[in-house]
Amino acid sequence: MGAPPTAYDEKKETCGTVCLKYLLFTFNFLFWLAGGVVMAVGIWTLVEKSDYISLLSSVTYAASAYILILAGAIVMVTGVLGCCATFKEQRRLLRVYFVLLLCIFLLEILAGVLAYIYYQQLNEELKQNLRETIVQKYRQPEQEHITKAVDKLQQEFKCCGSNSSSDWGESVWIRTNEADGRLVPDSCCKTQTLGCGHRDHPSNIYKVEGGCITKLENFILDHLKIIGAVGVGIACVQVALCHVYSLSGL
Repeated sequence: MGAPPTAYDEKKETCGTVCLKYLLFTFNFLFWLAGGVVMAVGIWTLVEKSDYISLLSSVTYAASAYILILAGAIVMVTGVLGCCATFKEQRRLLRVYFVLLLCIFLLEILAGVLAYIYYQQLNEELKQNLRETIVQKYRQPEQEHITKAVDKLQQEFKCCGSNSSSDWGESVWIRTNEADGRLVPDSCCKTQTLGCGHRDHPSNIYKVEGGCITKLENFILDHLKIIGAVGVGIACVQVALCHVYSLSGL
């Protein structure tokens, strides 16, 4: 039989357990913060960029934002549960905690698959729909949200038309009396003033190679990369948490 544990061994074990608990608490706090960031990115996508979402025929981009918000909420709840489970050492809480980690992991996979699918079809979707939207729906009855989105797109990204400013020549609105002889909307102008769209000279309006399609595509692709980076970051924290919990023996 081995020698009974000494006071030094018990003290050493106690110190090790306390250190692991604080390490777990730190990881769970970081996990909670990450959840807040994920939720913030999702809300920002829906609130600040909702105008651009209305220009897309596919709901995939909007769905990815809702998934981010849901995942962020679950991550924040999971972080709080992890802290409570660590200090109270309640196995029931730990079971709930690991079930939530599994749910987050599944949401990450779903968001990743959606992002990949959308990445593949984005260029074709924009080519097919953005020009048609500009030509057929700009300043038409009950299409105020489209008009606002197109104007915001052209001003923020400093572009004019889907592929080029010449797209506006086929616009339903441009051909009406309401356009008042404008060649392009005023939102195409470098310095936007009432009626500035009467001149389509490069000194007056934005002439960008690739038009607004290229600008919007790059914006959405960059956003999809952010979603992917956030997912990878959370997955790394999850792996670290599971590893530390396995070491702690809780």
